[in-house]
Amino acid sequence: MSDVYSATVLCSDCSERRHDLESTGNHVVDCREDPSLPGWCVLRFTRPERAAADDTLRLPATQAQTAKAIVNIFETGSVRGQYGAVTVLPGDTGRLTYGRSQTTLGSGNLHLLIARYCATVGARFGARLRAWLPALAARSAAVDTDGKLHNLLRACADDPVMRDVQDDFFDETYWQPALRAASRLGIRSPLGVAVVYDSWVHGSWAPLRDRASAGGALQQVGEHEWVQRFVRLRREWLGTHPNALLRQTVYRMDAFLRLIEQDAWGLPLPLVVRGQEISPASLSALPPGCYNGPQPGSRELSVQSPLLRGLDVRLVQLALSDQGCDLRADGIFGTATARFVTALQRTHELPENGVADAALIHRLLTLEG
Repeated sequence: MSDVYSATVLCSDCSERRHDLESTGNHVVDCREDPSLPGWCVLRFTRPERAAADDTLRLPATQAQTAKAIVNIFETGSVRGQYGAVTVLPGDTGRLTYGRSQTTLGSGNLHLLIARYCATVGARFGARLRAWLPALAARSAAVDTDGKLHNLLRACADDPVMRDVQDDFFDETYWQPALRAASRLGIRSPLGVAVVYDSWVHGSWAPLRDRASAGGALQQVGEHEWVQRFVRLRREWLGTHPNALLRQTVYRMDAFLRLIEQDAWGLPLPLVVRGQEISPASLSALPPGCYNGPQPGSRELSVQSPLLRGLDVRLVQLALSDQGCDLRADGIFGTATARFVTALQRTHELPENGVADAALIHRLLTLEG
């Protein structure tokens, strides 16, 4: 028997999400109201067998990376995506959102992502994150404003294991279903796949697909005309949506229309999307806001020009946050971090100079958690 998966969605979006799942070969088992979260329901479904997915379009690796990069730019403003992005937007039903493709607390996917990371061998912060799993599972309101958790999530982006877990999770949740949807419709171009992927991530793929097909099936009018029609319909839908947050995202369709005007159906590199260059170099670069060094204690930390940045700074900030300091663990040693270092020095009767030397860093990291 196939494994049964679940997705938590707003009740108002349940019919649309069910349609999306069924249109890509999944079988919806049932839909139940979530007893722990009024206004939300749980869709249970089985995924298509591997044999049924043999005809799914497979893009060359660079074109797949480029399609994902376009949506990364839409979601977080960067080619590689911001693996440590933590946001809470007023009025957003998703509430706390995190990671490269901004998975949400409200949907239940944030809990699934963090649980998968905690269960992965070698997860640097897995043991510390497990303490928050019950609150994430319950979608507790306290999680939205828990500064310690937010800083820990930011620090997780420095762990290659977390980046791999996010990539796998978002591929399973968004990329693979989008590829199946594109294949079933007959879309073959990398740009067309990127349009489908964006709509799968952003929402409302199925009803807008049907509206676009009402003007002529893809096989009748051709892929290029159909995709352009879909993008224009989606732009109109976003621009007139009652949700102000969605109205602000028409730029996504404008970016696609520019690529269509450039005849960039194969997503040839380099490309510029919303001022960001997508190239082999940018696709292979360390993601923004992620640090792979220096190691803690290998240098003194103080306010300098330019400001010091790195893994050692992030871990010091995370340790300070664990001690109750109200700061953002962004990996940048600025005046706020120096002020908290000075306060710590005062507590331990050390010279109050705001400089974190090797001994102080060792003390901090020994106290963390």
